[in-house]
Amino acid sequence: MNIFAQAARLEEENKPFALAQIIESRGSTPRHSGQMLVLADGSIVGTIGGGMVERLVIDQALEALSERKARVFHGRMARNGQDAVGSDCGGAMSVYIDVHGLRPRLILIGAGHVNRAIAQAAALLGFDLHVADTYASSLNPSLFPAGTTLVHAETFSAAIEKLNIEKENFVIIATNNQDKEALDVLIEKPVSYLGLLASRRKVQTFTQALRQQGITQEHLERLHAPIGYNIGAETPEEIAVSIMAEVLQIKNHAAGGLKQDDVRLKRDKLVVIRGSGDIATGVALRLYHAGFHVIMLDIAKPTVIRRTVAFAQAIFDNEMTVEGVTARKASSIDEAFSILDRAEIPVLVDEQASYLSELKPRFLVDAILAKQNLGTHKDMAPVTVALGPGFNAGHDCDAVIETNRGHYLGRVIYQGYTQPNTGIPGNIAGHTTRRVIRAPASGIMHCCVALGDLVKEGDVMGHIGETPVFAPLSGMVRGLLSEGLEVSGGFKIGDIDPRGAEADYTTVSDKARAIGGAVLEAMMKLDRKH
Repeated sequence: MNIFAQAARLEEENKPFALAQIIESRGSTPRHSGQMLVLADGSIVGTIGGGMVERLVIDQALEALSERKARVFHGRMARNGQDAVGSDCGGAMSVYIDVHGLRPRLILIGAGHVNRAIAQAAALLGFDLHVADTYASSLNPSLFPAGTTLVHAETFSAAIEKLNIEKENFVIIATNNQDKEALDVLIEKPVSYLGLLASRRKVQTFTQALRQQGITQEHLERLHAPIGYNIGAETPEEIAVSIMAEVLQIKNHAAGGLKQDDVRLKRDKLVVIRGSGDIATGVALRLYHAGFHVIMLDIAKPTVIRRTVAFAQAIFDNEMTVEGVTARKASSIDEAFSILDRAEIPVLVDEQASYLSELKPRFLVDAILAKQNLGTHKDMAPVTVALGPGFNAGHDCDAVIETNRGHYLGRVIYQGYTQPNTGIPGNIAGHTTRRVIRAPASGIMHCCVALGDLVKEGDVMGHIGETPVFAPLSGMVRGLLSEGLEVSGGFKIGDIDPRGAEADYTTVSDKARAIGGAVLEAMMKLDRKH
């Protein structure tokens, strides 16, 4: 069997492989033309000449398969320099590496009318189809597109076992009366999409039963149910369209919604938040889940200590996920809009908010929490909201949110000021100021512990330059400044939660949630006035 016949067979079977083809060759090289297939296990069919260059191309092909994205490999037959492959032939070659056999796998649990319609629609969309049922008569090949894999078993549990479901798969449950059995097996499997065709009442009943079985909220939140978009679908074919639209949205990491509501065309749901620390992140999450498009602006090196719950970390790591929502660093407004298209939150480095004139948001939230106004004013957006001391509501902004812990936390003020800054951190287990760690000197931050570590009073947590930083009390490291940042003496660089192992450093605080709710309230009220 020649290489192209082998490629055709692999493509038909939807088995991943890369096709490597020499597209340019100069001087002395192993070959000047040739093709090679690289399978997911690293085995090859054909050759592009052997030697070191071929081994490097195999490595590149495996990476391309992992990324599901084509690439070009450039190699020079030299020991040193750019693109050197470690040989002495003196020539150079370029190899185009394309990936195939990666059709997304759609698994349909149940072979009834709706799943048959879904199969017909999905086949046109390039999905690799697998259908399972306990009734052999329902799996008549004439009812499904050519190439569909049909699986029969005595029970759905047994059928699911036969399917060897993987995390990249998309799974839809639509059975006559055995969907709970299938759901029990699938709810904890890590798949790209798990959808259930059911009424709202049935979904509520199933969800309650799963909770009683000990299924975590994290697993329940991965379930898409009731499945599909609300387009008034009634026939199996209409229902299939509504379901496949949702599947495609998840597959393509798209925000969904009507194209006419694209944030590039309509800015009525666009919110710009100045700052991306832990409180700003709590606000962003509340607004994101309420259906707003959120863009965050911050300085080039944010001095955030609660880094596990701050989208500011995306500026250092390019992306950051908090409570299932991902923020991503953007280098331009176009890139920011592309990130919004993927239902993610872009973070732009823009200390002076210079992007506002081009973004033209409906809402602006100042969540810098500097205890003073660093330049925010009412003309920045039709609706402006600020957090904490330093702002005069009705003059600097339309509303200001009380951030001081206590009875008035989260209060929306439309005229005047919040309470003045007390300088005293919130009380946790009887500790206030003592649990906050401040730099003992000026210098570069170096960490000896990580967020979430448990420390004892007096432990060395890091150094500012050569000066050690000691834990002021025993507990969990809930906040810690990023490694390598320069700080001045007295600057806040961390905090300890005295509750120790019982503390939670992975989710936003109650304070952030309360302030986020207040921001949403202020925005909705002010928007109605406008």
